[in-house]
Amino acid sequence: MALTMTEILKIILLVLLIVCAVSVNLTKTLLQAVIIFMSYSSIMCVIWVLMESPDLAITEAAVGAGVSGTLFLMTLRRIRAEDVESPGEGKTDHQR
Repeated sequence: MALTMTEILKIILLVLLIVCAVSVNLTKTLLQAVIIFMSYSSIMCVIWVLMESPDLAITEAAVGAGVSGTLFLMTLRRIRAEDVESPGEGKTDHQR
């Protein structure tokens, strides 16, 4: 029973999907987690195309990698800006 190239590609993409799902939980920095999440959505978009569902692929690309990724990156930038503005906030004189 020989596998076709399409089936091999699907298996590789599914393995990459699992790797992305696990690594987003194991990563140390938030920026890496956002980038891995966006790659997860991009891989899922390709899987939808291979499954002949172009409407879901477009939605996944637009919402998963596009809008959600952009919102995560904007939130991350805002968190870092607040950290720079008040680095010692919440600490007492003894902790500084």
